[in-house]
Amino acid sequence: MRKALGSSLVVLAVLIVVPVLSDQIGKFAGDLPAILRFMSDIKAGKRDVRAPLYSHLVYDVLKDEQQTIDQPDVLIVEGLNVLQTGRPPRDGRGIPNVSDFFDFSIYIDADEADNERWYLERFLAFRETVFADERSYFHRYSKLDAEQAEETARGTWATINLPNLRENILPTRSRATLVLRKAEDHRVESVLLRKL
Repeated sequence: MRKALGSSLVVLAVLIVVPVLSDQIGKFAGDLPAILRFMSDIKAGKRDVRAPLYSHLVYDVLKDEQQTIDQPDVLIVEGLNVLQTGRPPRDGRGIPNVSDFFDFSIYIDADEADNERWYLERFLAFRETVFADERSYFHRYSKLDAEQAEETARGTWATINLPNLRENILPTRSRATLVLRKAEDHRVESVLLRKL
């Protein structure tokens, strides 16, 4: 938050553990150098910083579409892997991580079984809503009958989402400033705040 006596910016990261819907985990919404430049420019207080727009409908960055961010008091960066760090370079030179620009981060956590159930419910609901849009990257799933859709969703969970959760997302939980633990009914059942 910008204070009257200074020009500090709060960059808030929100890590919501919501599994992806396909095998596109490796697909990156943009290139890392561009994201780091964006974060650096925002943190430095530059005016009119442009950012690409990502579409969950087409599951990609929208070509030729950008949003301008002009010196926000608070910038919320949301994503599954925003707290991840890269491997240290062999030459010992530092490589910045997106999370290096965060002042405060929130990890929203839940039991694996709840995550799986929510994923299955969402997949089945999307089959009849957003997947039905012919422009949707996931349109092919709208053609599945209920049994096929559940089988596909369970398979995606077991082979892609659960390994991603365990190998890439859960290990970042300890890096968060605040961990909110959700119960099966989505209410927050515990709050863990790391000493600031």
